[in-house]
Amino acid sequence: MQSIMILVTGTMFVMWLGEKITDKGIGNGISLIIMIGIIARLPIAFGFEISSRLDAQGGGLIMFLLELVFLVFVIIGSILLVQGTRRVPVQFAKKIVGNKQYGGVRQYIPLKVNAAGVMPIIFAQAIMFIPAAVATMGDQSKGGFLMAFTDHFGFWYNVTFAILIILFTYFYTAIMVNPNQLADDMKRNGGFVPGVKPGKKTAEFLDSVMSKITLPGSIFLAGVAIMPAIARLLGVTNEFANFYGGTSLLILVGVVLDTLQQIESHLLNRQYEGLMKSGRIKGRTSSMQLQS
Repeated sequence: MQSIMILVTGTMFVMWLGEKITDKGIGNGISLIIMIGIIARLPIAFGFEISSRLDAQGGGLIMFLLELVFLVFVIIGSILLVQGTRRVPVQFAKKIVGNKQYGGVRQYIPLKVNAAGVMPIIFAQAIMFIPAAVATMGDQSKGGFLMAFTDHFGFWYNVTFAILIILFTYFYTAIMVNPNQLADDMKRNGGFVPGVKPGKKTAEFLDSVMSKITLPGSIFLAGVAIMPAIARLLGVTNEFANFYGGTSLLILVGVVLDTLQQIESHLLNRQYEGLMKSGRIKGRTSSMQLQS
């Protein structure tokens, strides 16, 4: 009973603290707390990995440096997955009201390569708990094929995990992105995709584009999810291998990028130059246009 009270009280305090952080405009409070909890495990995992590599059969410091380089490439790939978009051009018809002309400009609909985020991984992990729970409830020596799903670094576990992620990515993307609504909104506002008829044809075109970009996005997301198992096969310790992919890495990348964008928007609202001179978060050019 005491443990339940402590867990409930601690959860309520963390939620209150997250709401206070969000109210201050620093970023999403709950996401920041989750990110800090993930980063808190990094120094311990880092120490375990260094000690294991410096052993007689660990490979030495060179192998550890190669692991860090590989981790950097995985992080870069995760950033590309989170930030990747397909821009669909939209042309708006010209309207003349009095002596002024409205519309006639070309804008873009940013369709994200990974519109589902980390939700497919969470759904797939929840499903993968079922065969493992069924296998552990019975006689483990007679568990058969189900016992393979108790090993998170095993072959069959990761193959099934990747397939479920791809399926759930399509499922969640279909829920999040509604091509019919996008087509209706464009038609209502006098917009159209060049070369495509408004209405049903536009909805079919957007659905086709989403299907094409969701396939590589789902495969890449599945690759990021099973990357810890690949790192474990290469000799990385269990603690450090968890930072090579999965929900931990995607949450870290997503929260950091979201927080940077919020800070950038606050700086631009106050006509500062922003955080970066180049890159995805462009603040310097926009702030100079505001000042002019």
